[in-house]
Amino acid sequence: MFTAIRSAARARASLSAAARPCPSPFRLLPSHRTIVTTRYTKEHEALAFDHDTGEGVVSITEHAQESLGDVVFVELPVVGTKVAKGDQIGAVESVKAASDIYAPVSGEISQVNEDLNERPGLLNSSPEGDGWLCKIKLSDASEMDALLTAEGYKATCES
Repeated sequence: MFTAIRSAARARASLSAAARPCPSPFRLLPSHRTIVTTRYTKEHEALAFDHDTGEGVVSITEHAQESLGDVVFVELPVVGTKVAKGDQIGAVESVKAASDIYAPVSGEISQVNEDLNERPGLLNSSPEGDGWLCKIKLSDASEMDALLTAEGYKATCES
């Protein structure tokens, strides 16, 4: 039996890569790595910047959602709006307070998280994941350099 398996393995190994049958319904695709850098503002916004697309995902930080309490309403920006760094792009209302959201960088709003209209609690359960606010196509990627690193943001929160 083992001889038959070895023979089949040798025969398969001799096939060219193009003629080799796919052993499963999954195909191996060339991997594509994307560099994503996350930076923070002193106002508790986070920006996950994708270097390949030039687009950043804006969210609030874990610290911000803890300070806000249960989020009940989220005001999102309008897709296509051009914003400058520091412009108000939305607001978050919770049972404790309301807080404005500011653009961490300049660019154009390319997408908003419509799920937040129906499920604003996503900001509490996954603020930097499923609870993202919007995506911005950066007009000047060098603005990322002025934002805080994770270590810098942590130091700001502790002071």
